[in-house]
Amino acid sequence: MPKDATVEEFAGLVRALKARDGRSYEALGRRLSVSASTLHRYCSGATVPEEFGVIDRLAVLCGADEEERRALEAAWTEADRARRRAASPVPSRTPVPAAPEPNPAAPEPNPAAAEPSPEPAAPEPGPTPAPEPTAPKAPRARTRRVAPAPLLVAAAVALVVLALAAALLGNPTRTASAPAPAATPPGRTAAPLPFTWTVGSQLWQGGCGHTYLVDRAPRAVAPPPVAADSGAWAGTHGAVHGGEALVRITLQGRSPSDAVVLQALHVRVVDRAAPLPWNAYRMDNGCGGAVTPRHFAVDLDRPRPLARPVDGVDASGAEVRTIPAVSFPYKVTSSDPEELLVSARTAGCDCRWYLELEWSAGGRSGTARITDGGKPFRTSGTRGRPAYVYDSVEGLWITDAESGQTG
Repeated sequence: MPKDATVEEFAGLVRALKARDGRSYEALGRRLSVSASTLHRYCSGATVPEEFGVIDRLAVLCGADEEERRALEAAWTEADRARRRAASPVPSRTPVPAAPEPNPAAPEPNPAAAEPSPEPAAPEPGPTPAPEPTAPKAPRARTRRVAPAPLLVAAAVALVVLALAAALLGNPTRTASAPAPAATPPGRTAAPLPFTWTVGSQLWQGGCGHTYLVDRAPRAVAPPPVAADSGAWAGTHGAVHGGEALVRITLQGRSPSDAVVLQALHVRVVDRAAPLPWNAYRMDNGCGGAVTPRHFAVDLDRPRPLARPVDGVDASGAEVRTIPAVSFPYKVTSSDPEELLVSARTAGCDCRWYLELEWSAGGRSGTARITDGGKPFRTSGTRGRPAYVYDSVEGLWITDAESGQTG
């Protein structure tokens, strides 16, 4: 498929950064927590990253100044638009027979039925067309409809009272494991945070493998996207992370000299429900990640989940190397950003959760709430759910049994 000119221009800028730095794809990939093959795809223009954060970090590592970073972001924005344009027609590839039912039998009653409902009462005088007292009958019908108005007002007031009570007491149908996120962070002042952060919540293990739960039959689900387009695919299908959600948090200080100390990361489960009874669709497309970055593992099935630091693995060289886990505290400045990767797993719940990051800088301290665009992250167990993988030869989703895979 021919590359878009904007994608090629963006890829050229990324290649120039990499060439200027001189380090290998593996070495740079380790610092960026992406595989060497993923970074190579960015440089060749085969893939445009879904978020600018990873490219901005590459620019900082390669010594780019502010002007270069702005130009790089502008090029990424145009390339990302081109990627989205190319990806948008894909989901409507297999039309599902969804009985449209044109309703041909009732073209005339439609306007009358959509307007006032008293007019259907007109057929009542039909059997007795002679008497003129039909005029008084219309007011009587009207009075019958006006009479319940006070009851409707009372019912509306009762509903408002019930809604307020529900808001104060919480949702009784789900089990809340932590207080719902407050409107403002617990920091003492309204001053801006001394650091910036971005979140990537549609990540795949090694850039290849992930499971989504989707409330659709296989024939109504589009083929798996490339990892860079996973956010658009998940949004189109109303997909929920199945079994594991990977969340990447990129943090950068605002000052080159005044460091911000990141003290701790806490997990808050907002509520729990039974796992979703949906189909599980696996995104595996055969590639392998050479680098598993160090990360924080979270077991959402525990009563009080903790973010536990875990070693990473680098298998890109001749021998496998362990990337030691680093626990808090961390320090960030504008020239030394940091990236945290959180792996949140569950087998037994449909969990909604968020993160709280404790920080301190220049005599100030506070807590930043990390959410998925203002909403809690969501992960649901997949145990016992029908699982499907995509057969690219036949062009359809098939079960694990049909594919020869297990688990």
